[in-house]
Amino acid sequence: MNQDDIAAQLSSWLKDATAWTLDHVTTWPVIAQITALIFIFLLAYGAHRKLRPLLDGWVRRSNLPGLLQSFSTAIIRETGGLTFIVLVWVTAGVFEKIPAIAASGLMEIVASLVTAWVIITISSLIIANRVLARVVATIAWTIAALNILGLLTPTMDTLRGFTFSMGTANISMLDLLGGLALLILLVWVALAITHAIERSLMGMSGVTPRGRVLIIKLSRGALVVVAVMVALPTMGINFAALAVFSGALGVGIGIGLQKQVSNLLSGLFLLLDKSVKPGDVIEVGQTFGWVREMTARYVGVVTRDNKEILIPNDDFVVNQVINWSHSDRKVRMEIKFGVSYNSDPHEVRRIAVEAAKSPKRVAKDPEPVCHFTAFGDSSIDFVLRFWINDPEEGVTNIKGQIFLALWDLLKENNIGIPFPHRHVILDQATLEGLNKG
Repeated sequence: MNQDDIAAQLSSWLKDATAWTLDHVTTWPVIAQITALIFIFLLAYGAHRKLRPLLDGWVRRSNLPGLLQSFSTAIIRETGGLTFIVLVWVTAGVFEKIPAIAASGLMEIVASLVTAWVIITISSLIIANRVLARVVATIAWTIAALNILGLLTPTMDTLRGFTFSMGTANISMLDLLGGLALLILLVWVALAITHAIERSLMGMSGVTPRGRVLIIKLSRGALVVVAVMVALPTMGINFAALAVFSGALGVGIGIGLQKQVSNLLSGLFLLLDKSVKPGDVIEVGQTFGWVREMTARYVGVVTRDNKEILIPNDDFVVNQVINWSHSDRKVRMEIKFGVSYNSDPHEVRRIAVEAAKSPKRVAKDPEPVCHFTAFGDSSIDFVLRFWINDPEEGVTNIKGQIFLALWDLLKENNIGIPFPHRHVILDQATLEGLNKG
């Protein structure tokens, strides 16, 4: 069918629709039924405004089981539609007694359309995603409306007449729309199965967080690929026709999606090589925090100030990463300090170890140790080392606690902490010059 034929057919349909409207819609029986429908709509709207708050309150007070309460809430949400349906069917029964008015059948058509919409809307509640549920309900109701109006077969024939070529295949608009609907349904089923698998894995204590993420990603990817491979043939697209686009797709991935593909592959490598996993305490560049989640594109790291930083997976493969809890959550910390030369170094070592043991977060095994490291310019230098088991709780705060404890103990034992001194010696000539100036 060429463009001229399509234009002629559309013009013919428009003329037929205009003539049908003038012959059927502008008659007094149809006008009477339209007037009745407007009145019924106003009554249903008023009933919805009055009844819904009362019914909502009753459902909340009744403490119904979860599923029954959800169903009741959905029914109450459609109070106006249900009232409209009842009033329309009652009015249609009354109009049947008046053949001159009932001949057009407008009441029955409107009642059937509204009934189908309410039933489909309530049935779509099984879909958790509200946007997807609304799309599915709209598509289902459109098909039902065309069937009620007797236009489903002509519409399908028309869509079947619109074709276009893809490689060696001729694809009709009907096949394309049907395939897209099937693809949406299959992808939704695939994601629902993935969510069910994720919930099941959450209850399995034997599965590690890393293994859980890997299983979910692989299952989601595999199920979506299966959904696409099943839906494509229903559109009339064979895999040989797709070979025409494989070269362009490869170039697009190589140029436009290079970073995205790199992040995806890097995410899989991170899961497989076990270098980073949810719950780890890591340091990447200037970022320090614990890994909250790992996705196909990034790793979510929560810092000590509760900021979540999304770091691309590629950064973990290319850059240096410090994993504080990779093989063991126990981390050694150290504090360097100095005391005056008047101090007893043996006593200083004992006091430093005592100070390190005071915070509860410091591990008892291995015990803190203090080493004499150097004779400094103005101080005896020491290093105090201790271990913690919870680096995700922070490292700066535990150092601060030990510094305070060390300060207090050194003061109690009259041990001074030196600071640099400078002695300036001026000769007599310099002093005389300064006085003259």
